[in-house]
Amino acid sequence: MTPDPAPPGAKGPVLLVLAGPAGSGKSTLCDRLVDAHLGFTRVITSTTRSPRQGEVNGVHYHFFSPEEFDRRVSKGEFLEWAWVHGDRRYGTLASSVLDPLAEGKYLVMSVDVQGVESLRRIAGANPLLHRSMTTIFIVVDHDRLLARMRARGKDDEAEIARRMETAEAELREAHKFDYVIESRTRDEDFAALLAILERVRG
Repeated sequence: MTPDPAPPGAKGPVLLVLAGPAGSGKSTLCDRLVDAHLGFTRVITSTTRSPRQGEVNGVHYHFFSPEEFDRRVSKGEFLEWAWVHGDRRYGTLASSVLDPLAEGKYLVMSVDVQGVESLRRIAGANPLLHRSMTTIFIVVDHDRLLARMRARGKDDEAEIARRMETAEAELREAHKFDYVIESRTRDEDFAALLAILERVRG
């Protein structure tokens, strides 16, 4: 298989890290960037939650049992990991990020705010990650976000309320990111992401 070409004008490995509340569309943006054949591969993150209908292990997430997740944490395999929504763990395997970057690859990933903070700390001591990483936060207004969560039909009202509470806390962290996208339509959000990519590759 012939690899996708590097993004035109890119001068080195690129890692775009997208964060935002549940329902902000960050996963959709990641997938769309990969599908645009600009040379990007999506980093597959890991979780202890059960797969939702239609989700495939190794495609949407690496689905680990809590025991397997703990084993990998104890072996130092995660670049970052955190508890999310109280009882679930999410994390990023170091091999999923550092190995491709060392090969000059172009990566995009979706993580939560806690994960981005961990990546920032690691980047402070890792020159490869520091020069490759750009963080992007997707801001969604309250009413639009609530409507999106309900439209997805994946969560009951109690879970939606919990996610909205988490979202309010996450939105307060937006100023720490390199770029912010004010979410509107899917096409507008993607255009904003492409504009950021143009700036990143200088």
